[in-house]
Amino acid sequence: MKTLIVYTSQTGFTRKYSRWVYEGLNKKLNSELSELLTIKEAKRKKTSYFERFDAIIYGGWSMAGKVVKSKWFLKKAPKWNSKKLVMFCVGASPTDNPDLEGYLNNVLSVEEKKYIKLFYCPGGLNYNKMKFRHKILMKMFTAMLKKDKDASKREMGEIISHSYDISDKKYIEPIIEYIVSN
Repeated sequence: MKTLIVYTSQTGFTRKYSRWVYEGLNKKLNSELSELLTIKEAKRKKTSYFERFDAIIYGGWSMAGKVVKSKWFLKKAPKWNSKKLVMFCVGASPTDNPDLEGYLNNVLSVEEKKYIKLFYCPGGLNYNKMKFRHKILMKMFTAMLKKDKDASKREMGEIISHSYDISDKKYIEPIIEYIVSN
């Protein structure tokens, strides 16, 4: 199955997951049938370029309840609905975060959920690679959480006040299985 993986990454977590998916698909299919592009590269491609793929995967990072730069993918997806379509988002939350289900439920519209499969991959935070404005927003958010009356929110504020990496290859397995299944 010829698969295209398109991604955007600011601090490296989504790039890491995209490469893992690319490598995992090629290993599973015993070939070099998948391709990997940044969103910048994909935007420069003509419409005909995408026709040769059986599956298209978009990976972006989560910020403020959205998947960054996913509008490009979501705009094209209705024309690609005969293909297997996947979107995965990478965020700083662990998979057991109780707010995660609500977030994921709102990423795609009811119609988009009919032809796009969504996955979540926990990544982490890397303040050293973060853009200045995002660092400031995160610091403000962290300060707000640390002052909350809810102990779990204060704990989360402590966790996200510094860089950490909770990414793991095991989170790409459902993506690969979905792509290679009939």
